[in-house]
Amino acid sequence: MGFSQALSGLNAAAMNLDVVGNNIANSQTVGFKGSSVQFADVYAGAQVGLGTRVAAVLQDFSDGTLETTGRNLDLAVAGTGFFRFMQGEQVVYSRNGQLIMTPEGYLENAQGARLTGFPAGVGTGGQPVPLQVPSGAMNATATTGVEASFNLDARADLIDRATVPFDPADGNSYSYANTGTAFDSLGVEHTMTMYFSKTADNTWEVRVAVDGNADAANVGELVFDSNGLLNEAASTFPTYGFTPGGGADALNFALAFDGTTQFGQDFNLDNLNQNGYTAGTLVGITFDDAGNVVGNYSNERSQVLGTIALADFRNPEGLQAAGDNVWVETATSGQPLLGLPGSGMFGSLESGVVETSNVDLTRALVDLIIAQRNYQANTQTIKVQDEVLQSAVNLR
Repeated sequence: MGFSQALSGLNAAAMNLDVVGNNIANSQTVGFKGSSVQFADVYAGAQVGLGTRVAAVLQDFSDGTLETTGRNLDLAVAGTGFFRFMQGEQVVYSRNGQLIMTPEGYLENAQGARLTGFPAGVGTGGQPVPLQVPSGAMNATATTGVEASFNLDARADLIDRATVPFDPADGNSYSYANTGTAFDSLGVEHTMTMYFSKTADNTWEVRVAVDGNADAANVGELVFDSNGLLNEAASTFPTYGFTPGGGADALNFALAFDGTTQFGQDFNLDNLNQNGYTAGTLVGITFDDAGNVVGNYSNERSQVLGTIALADFRNPEGLQAAGDNVWVETATSGQPLLGLPGSGMFGSLESGVVETSNVDLTRALVDLIIAQRNYQANTQTIKVQDEVLQSAVNLR
């Protein structure tokens, strides 16, 4: 019996050494989770135990340290959640977010597994698919709305339209002018000029010209109250329309003057924004905390191309390690719960950082010494049992 007890101890100690050695070997592996061995004694109705056995090898899914790399395609989950990958036809999960972009635009790890997520605008209501960054350009968008806010000088002289007709070339036919930009359906940039003329107390005529062409129909009116605030109900906000030519559609846009005032101060532009833009080519991608893959384009615009999906499990310790720093689900782990970074129980996404191994190398070296002593003690038990048996054999 003594030999079997010692042999069981040797087998258990050898596995413990394997686990500790594997932890030490992967102390620098990004996203690696260390393991520990649980032992159980063995009894079979005897007063003296029959030795020991390995009851389980448990994985430690505590967070590793986030380490800055400065590389845009290095990602880490700050908190709960696993990256979801497609490795061939199999779905695998990992905490290693070191990615590369393939010529086809897929985001892959070093083993060729493709990162999955939700298409742009779909959210968790869709089915996760391998994320692909499109290489196509961003289409041009015509200007359909302009937001502007000014202070119009209440001290300006009145302009009588009966005697002073509007003329863009005559600065005396308007009180103030300001220039902005508008884009047609082909993404061609046009100069948009707004002319303000004080035609009565608290009343201003607003004309708009595109590329110097002022149409008599493109005239609005701003009315202010006695406190210098815009009275939108009494004002007129037409849709300004132009024919840009060159094969583009007619350019029609609305002007909003929220926040515009009339005070006894100099003319001043506070804000001017329009929603059109020219076409642009993709120059790079970034990731935000919510897991959105954001494409940045040469026209200084950006758009969401997709959202990274995260997964969590009721029992992460039940996941089965599949090598290459990934895990697969099992009946013990339960089915994956999918979500978005930064929502609910899921951690946020960090770009330019990686999660280092959660193995404490100092502690692992101490565990190695203890495992070594355990192995040596069991070999000593065998040696003593051999000496006792030899003594019994030599009895006369």
